Amino acid sequence: QTLENFDFTFNSSINAKRIRELATCRFAGKGENIFFIGPTGTGKTHLTKGICHHACRINFTVAYYRFYELFNMLKEADLKNKLTQTMKQLTKVDILSIDDFAFKKIDQISAELLYAMVDSRYRQNSIIITSNRAITDWVDIFPDPVVANAILDRLAHSAHQIVIKGESYRKKFRPKGEKN
Repeated sequence: QTLENFDFTFNSSINAKRIRELATCRFAGKGENIFFIGPTGTGKTHLTKGICHHACRINFTVAYYRFYELFNMLKEADLKNKLTQTMKQLTKVDILSIDDFAFKKIDQISAELLYAMVDSRYRQNSIIITSNRAITDWVDIFPDPVVANAILDRLAHSAHQIVIKGESYRKKFRPKGEKN
């Protein structure tokens, strides 16, 4: 998915000019983050993938994960004695994208790994996050509020927060006569 094929006319809450500015990836050169927050189907993932795609075209390194996939990968790396190597790779990539952040609760070990990742990237490399939940709800996914606050403070410190409102784009493609 690219920004070129994103329908900016569908949702007036999305500022196309601001998105195009973020796609220049100046944020990545400064170690800033981006949050796309809003309901399901409003374009958060497409915009993220579009920015990541453009970042690759201009020679930034990018890693894209769904929230649950990231932690599954880390657990698997730990079982294979490759956790240190995997964490180094996640730390070095220019832009780390985490889709569906805070989708479900995580355990203490996952929270500590996320803290290590966020802390090592802080103000050096960027993170793009999409979430259906408001930032104020993110603390609830962590078992320890102290770790949660440390992670969220680092993430939000230099984040461009894009809040998207509106209905799902997918509704546009439902068969005629069907509701919801």
